[in-house]
Amino acid sequence: MAASTYDVIVIGSGPGGYVAAIRAAQLGQKVAIVERENLGGICLNWGCIPTKALLRSAEVYHLMERAGEFGLSAGKIDYDLDKVVGRSRGVAKQLSGGVGFLMKKNKVTVVMGEASLPAKGKVSVKTAEGTEELTAKNIIVATGARARELPGLEADGDLVWTYRHALQPPRMPKKLLVIGSGAIGIEFASFFNTLGADTTVVEVMDRVLPVEDAEISAFAKKQFVKQGMKIMEKAMVKMLDRAKGKVTAHIEVGGKVETQVFDTVISAVGIVGNTENLGLEALGVKIDRTHVVTDAYCRTGVDGLYAIGDIAGAPWLAHKASHEGVMVAELIAGGKPHPVKPESIAGCTYCHPQVASVGMSEAKAKEAGYDVKVGRFPFIGNGKAIALGEPEGMVKTVFDAKTGELLGAHMVGAEVTELIQGYVVGRQLETTEAELMETVFPHPTLSEMMHESVLDAYDRVIHI
Repeated sequence: MAASTYDVIVIGSGPGGYVAAIRAAQLGQKVAIVERENLGGICLNWGCIPTKALLRSAEVYHLMERAGEFGLSAGKIDYDLDKVVGRSRGVAKQLSGGVGFLMKKNKVTVVMGEASLPAKGKVSVKTAEGTEELTAKNIIVATGARARELPGLEADGDLVWTYRHALQPPRMPKKLLVIGSGAIGIEFASFFNTLGADTTVVEVMDRVLPVEDAEISAFAKKQFVKQGMKIMEKAMVKMLDRAKGKVTAHIEVGGKVETQVFDTVISAVGIVGNTENLGLEALGVKIDRTHVVTDAYCRTGVDGLYAIGDIAGAPWLAHKASHEGVMVAELIAGGKPHPVKPESIAGCTYCHPQVASVGMSEAKAKEAGYDVKVGRFPFIGNGKAIALGEPEGMVKTVFDAKTGELLGAHMVGAEVTELIQGYVVGRQLETTEAELMETVFPHPTLSEMMHESVLDAYDRVIHI
């Protein structure tokens, strides 16, 4: 059977993949996309979207428990875990179906199956009907990543879970251990803790949310502990002993090993790029610690072969993947796009309280040699935050004292995952402290704290 020929073939339909396919089609390219499991990839089906649906249920439950603070009354507050999970899966299914609609609308051919690259410009797909051969001058690999599993801590879906098991939990944990306090770990810890699980988080680094500014991490930890979480920092789970209905965790902390018994463990110790069985190495693609090495334009060094998203390395964020998809599609079509700047991509964690940041932390800025000006503003000084009943939080900004460049912004508190985009736009436009101070922020809004934090960096703050 003759091979089907395209201008662009995309392998993987996560946010980077499907956006690359759409943009390439918009630019007049004949496009095919190959997906082995679900349209929308991990993000829409098993990551970003369904976790936010779960966390929204936990947020509403938490607010219902606080009804009295708002002058409201409610009967017995309870939840149905199966229905909470069912809503989450429904949201994921709706969005996955939306990707299918977008493929049809943009005349992108969808091939369901497992892809490999037998030669330059060629894609072989194992489908339910057999093997389908495709050819294209340009191939974009967007196969994403999966949960890293450490020896002795492997998931079994019963006692030990990865994020996929946690999204469809077979039961509500009573005593939960979460290994790792990055975004995935702390979001699941927040969800199950809010619904009543006795939750312990173990983090090998010296603080939770270790990629965040140290001050923000410390503030978040204080709130987690206040909510009943137990946080163990500079600690490592060495071994898990599994028995019927329980797991005994051997945790090394302070040079000593202690044991604790849990009924459920969630392992969230990072991710591994899906590079296997594609044939990348045989084509000459360099792979470093499971991730494809690329240049600033996502080129692999093999002519016509690109890698985007999680498979191409940090930051492992859907919005980074999407913009890389657009950039590569425009590059293929002969455009001159700007490369994606990792340092200007916001990171968001949807725990309670939320955490968001962009750019350099105060410590990183100082390490880079900057003389910095730092501003801070607490939620307790903001009228909208108090009216919302969300007075716990902080906005922190870091500036270059010489030029006024916004080097970084860091937030913890209600809705900061929405607020952070204001600073992202500011960095993209190369805004200085002067423009930010001269900008009129609407009142009453949480965004006023962004203004006050800038003012504080230059000793002009009004409301503290």
